[in-house]
Amino acid sequence: MTIDEYLTAIDRLRLRDFPAQPGCAAMVESGPGFHIADLRVSGDFWDADLTEVAAALDEFEAELTALVQALSLRWGPPGILDLGAHLERSAMGIPVRPPLDSLCGYVPQMYGWRVAGRWVGVGVGQGDRELPFQLLVAVGEEDVGDPLW
Repeated sequence: MTIDEYLTAIDRLRLRDFPAQPGCAAMVESGPGFHIADLRVSGDFWDADLTEVAAALDEFEAELTALVQALSLRWGPPGILDLGAHLERSAMGIPVRPPLDSLCGYVPQMYGWRVAGRWVGVGVGQGDRELPFQLLVAVGEEDVGDPLW
């Protein structure tokens, strides 16, 4: 996808109603008050050498940087959310509100904005060393993200 295609996908997701029940359809995980969508997914790294993994990560981070710049032109500078604290809470058995409970397991940091009563965040994640990188967007009710940024 190009940056323009990412922006179009983000706009569609931002305007989509939230479902009453959790579910997944066409690369989008949704639930009450949130959507998470993959914008791009790499191949897996089961037999990859470290240079291949590093090159893929560099490519995904460059795309994330370009996407953050494009979104910043629309909505201003992003806030930065370190999801490490949410992961620690989850590991201690303390409830973490969706979608942060899912995101914190594979996305270390997100860039985000508050737009028209919702929050929009983008980041790069990887569930485990052998799994694909994911460039993703999350959209949530504004109170789901408090205090995010």
